Amino acid sequence: MITLRDFKAQDAPFIINTLNDEQVTRYLSSKIPFPYTQADADWWINQGSKNGIIKAIVVNGEFAGCIGITSGEFEYSHSGEIGYWLNKTYWGQGIITRAIELTCEEAFAQSNLNRIFGAVFAGNTGSMKALTKSGFEQEAVLKQAIYKNGVFYNNHIFSKLKADSLL
Repeated sequence: MITLRDFKAQDAPFIINTLNDEQVTRYLSSKIPFPYTQADADWWINQGSKNGIIKAIVVNGEFAGCIGITSGEFEYSHSGEIGYWLNKTYWGQGIITRAIELTCEEAFAQSNLNRIFGAVFAGNTGSMKALTKSGFEQEAVLKQAIYKNGVFYNNHIFSKLKADSLL
């Protein structure tokens, strides 16, 4: 069973363990510190996770990862970017796909968002599949738009509109 909830202090060791795994962080934003410390986890639990629609992913009562949508500003205020990460123990089980569906349902029902998009590093085929299975469509490929750890990556943009989720 997959549920979403607010972060708790007892999630810290699991967050630290997951975000110190280079396989997990390979395609994540470099704004996530590496190595990831107790202080980073404390900040995330108490402050960072309070901005936007951000939830812990729980599988059968066990912490598994994070998912969230950050709303845009000004003329982009009705558009939000989805992001997520999952402990690799849970990869390939459809968990992130279900978490994406649940999060989008909540966002469309409880906010003014009309569009949710995901920006995915080239090579992150698992994320691309999860978004597609969740009803997102690929809109664009921005060539060499991402630069991380000395490597350029194409940025694959996927989106889902509120109207599409009502069909």
